[in-house]
Amino acid sequence: MDKEKRFNPYITVDAEEEIVISGIAGRFPNSDNIKEFQENIFNKKDLGSNDHQRWTDYIYEMPPRIGKINNIQKFDARFFDMPASEVHVLDPGFRILLEHTYEAIIDAGVNPAELQGTNTSVVTAISVSDTYLDLVYHKSHIAGLPILGCSKAMIANKISHWLGVTGPSYNIDTGCSSSHFAMVEAYRMIRSGICEAAIVASVNLCIHPLVTNQFFCLGVLSADGYCKPYDVEGTGYMRSDAAVVVYLQKARDARRIYATFVYGKTNCDGFKGEGVTFPSLDKQKMLLEEFYDDCGISHLKLSYMEAHATGTLAGDPVELQAIDEVLCAKRDFPLLLGSVKSNIGHSEAVSGLCQVTKVLIAMETGIIAPTIHFKRPRKNLTAIIEGRVKIVTEPTEWKGDYIGVNSFGFGGANCHILLKSNPKIKVSNGTDDSLPRLVAISGRTEEAVKIILDDAHSRSIDVEYISLLHRIHSGNIEGHPYRGYIIVGSKVSDNIIFKMERNLCTKRPICFIFSGIGSQCLNMGRALMKFPAFNKAVQKCDTVLRSHGIFLTDILINEDKHILDNVVNLFVGLIGLQIGIVDLLTSIDIIPDIIMSHSIGELICGYADGCLTAEETIMLAYYVGLAFLKSKIIDGLMAEINLDFKTMKNMCPSDIDVACYNSSHNCIVSGPTNSVRAFLAKLQV
Repeated sequence: MDKEKRFNPYITVDAEEEIVISGIAGRFPNSDNIKEFQENIFNKKDLGSNDHQRWTDYIYEMPPRIGKINNIQKFDARFFDMPASEVHVLDPGFRILLEHTYEAIIDAGVNPAELQGTNTSVVTAISVSDTYLDLVYHKSHIAGLPILGCSKAMIANKISHWLGVTGPSYNIDTGCSSSHFAMVEAYRMIRSGICEAAIVASVNLCIHPLVTNQFFCLGVLSADGYCKPYDVEGTGYMRSDAAVVVYLQKARDARRIYATFVYGKTNCDGFKGEGVTFPSLDKQKMLLEEFYDDCGISHLKLSYMEAHATGTLAGDPVELQAIDEVLCAKRDFPLLLGSVKSNIGHSEAVSGLCQVTKVLIAMETGIIAPTIHFKRPRKNLTAIIEGRVKIVTEPTEWKGDYIGVNSFGFGGANCHILLKSNPKIKVSNGTDDSLPRLVAISGRTEEAVKIILDDAHSRSIDVEYISLLHRIHSGNIEGHPYRGYIIVGSKVSDNIIFKMERNLCTKRPICFIFSGIGSQCLNMGRALMKFPAFNKAVQKCDTVLRSHGIFLTDILINEDKHILDNVVNLFVGLIGLQIGIVDLLTSIDIIPDIIMSHSIGELICGYADGCLTAEETIMLAYYVGLAFLKSKIIDGLMAEINLDFKTMKNMCPSDIDVACYNSSHNCIVSGPTNSVRAFLAKLQV
């Protein structure tokens, strides 16, 4: 078809409308999370294993190695509100995806409760299910449930059900390119307005030996169980477990941006004389040519290419030739090329998202992880031999903005996506003030809370990270019985305040208790004046008092030990201080469910519940103080006595009374100074 007449799906959009990857979570062979995965691939580790503990029956035509993820038998069913009868017949891969969906959402700085009722899509990418036969036939006595536990269509629906999201929810299966196709589908739905955000999730588990045996008979697995892309000794790939979930949003909605999803395109080989599983050079070239024409970005801007590259004798040469003929023309420098499959093997449906994970690591760290097991290229890989393509075999500095990623299905479903790094430079030099920061979080276990708080302390100058924690934990997370907080300084070396406890209540009431006379001290507002909300409230009160010759700011920060001897200063100081505290707490959304007070502090209750303005409250304090100052009041005294109310009442002289009933064995009496002193002396005898 003529290029000018071909439908062009890519339309340039404003930066805020771009689709971005804002959250990611995953599990890889011998890597329980992305941090461990990053460390392993940077250290050039082969993450495969020759441990066949998953099956007892040994099959002769079986490669000696597979890539296995850990802890597939563990699942927190209660957290996901799932009954035991359902859990026992649920595909372990589906359980893993539920866990990593939660992690990816949290990684994006989003509380899962925020997604309830939103038009968020869930697209899963699951191809071959090793557990299908076992669940359907061996556990068929459990009526109705096994088919729900292993149906590929159900996992997307289960994720949507658990989150309470209402966008399109379905599975995509294009073989080894499934997760790439799922990402492109999610991208298109967000761009077209079908949904506002999307979760893309994919898992692959090598559980049943017969499935691995079938792939071996197909001729795509290596006999030695190693994946050696481009190398002369490469004869196929190692099968591998993996699970990855990404969260896609528009840039304007994202609280974190790993990369921009610039564009994604797919095509199919169609008929091939060699057979359906053979790759097509023409269709791969067509995909790349049309891709960069569509998106209007020159292929010369590619600084690195993460290839499909499985190590097969048929696939690698065709892909490399297509890359060479389309992407290497007119280049001044060799195109850097690599394949994460050399580290982890081929995770089939998840492989595209594993490639994306490696790309995001490169964009975050500025280092491309090396491709291992490459020593000498095959003779037919002329692009490498002649230097137009360079395989990254050592940790290499990445320079540029764009990285392309190839992913191909074994039936000819081809996909290419383009990612752009986040241009924003992360600056972690701390805040522009010396104020401490409160970080309050929750967790499923005590250990989880401690790990997060320790991490927050180690990164206390990372303002963006602290902000993400605030956004996540600003609301309750269902199933988090442990709460903790840490108060961190502006430097990692600063002293910290740390507390953690178990709380089974979903939300305990917040109570503001306002104090009266007796709680005052010199400089009682000096430290709080650093906070803008507190300072603003004090200045507002100060403005109305100045016309009466009272300077509230001076009262709160003055070191004169006699400044509070004046009862007017005392009253406006206590009330002004507490007005500022109310404004400070409410500015960070700490809203009281209960308010109480005593003495002059009762005025603050009127302000806290909105009955009085700040100006009215401070002026009431001023006039109450003025009334005290101008009135002739008997010189009195109060005393706390550890006796019960009835005994105390019977013992008090006529000019002394019980002023406060504190507890069953504690009261406060008041009266003229001389009378109270005489009464106390009598009690001590």
